[in-house]
Amino acid sequence: MTRTIIAIAGASASGKSLFSQTIYNELVNELAPGAIAIIEEDAYYRDQSHLPFEHRTQTNYDHPDAFEHELLLTHLNQLKAGEPVDIPVYDYAKHTRSDQTRRVQPAKILIVEGILLLSDPQLCEEFNIKVFIDTPLDICLMRRMQRDLEERGRSLQSVIEQYQATVRPMFYQFIDPSKHNADVVVTRGGRNRVAIDILKSKIKQLLQ
Repeated sequence: MTRTIIAIAGASASGKSLFSQTIYNELVNELAPGAIAIIEEDAYYRDQSHLPFEHRTQTNYDHPDAFEHELLLTHLNQLKAGEPVDIPVYDYAKHTRSDQTRRVQPAKILIVEGILLLSDPQLCEEFNIKVFIDTPLDICLMRRMQRDLEERGRSLQSVIEQYQATVRPMFYQFIDPSKHNADVVVTRGGRNRVAIDILKSKIKQLLQ
């Protein structure tokens, strides 16, 4: 069976999750059961349960070393081979993996979304379609502030300090250059209706 893996990358709070989830939500009920699945790169943040909490908060979460891309690569190959996988579930409040996992079944279309997907050459080889969500950094910062304060229990000071120390520098070092590996660059974030409809049409075409 031919399987297609679609990578959707971009800066933190660029709208890539909204873009990915919109496509998934709008197609999952239209398509045959099990035709499409979605995975978040965030699930593959390395386990840090062996570290004190204070040390975990100091991790550079925007550097490729923060991710266990080796495990993601293994899981992608298992899914391509038709095998289900149990992906980690990350606990943002504790800055480490939870004890839970999420079972993902092999699907004809697999969407993978995350900040550093296109910066890893081995992962890039696994992706059939590579999309980069290109959103101005000031907009990403405002969205990130709102998300981290409301959803992740962060303080405003900690969000600003992390942005200045790692988020912004890592964007320019790793994320922005990876845009050149993309097949498609999408502007205006996760609400770009034209781009969403084009990718949905492509997915339906691949399934025919």
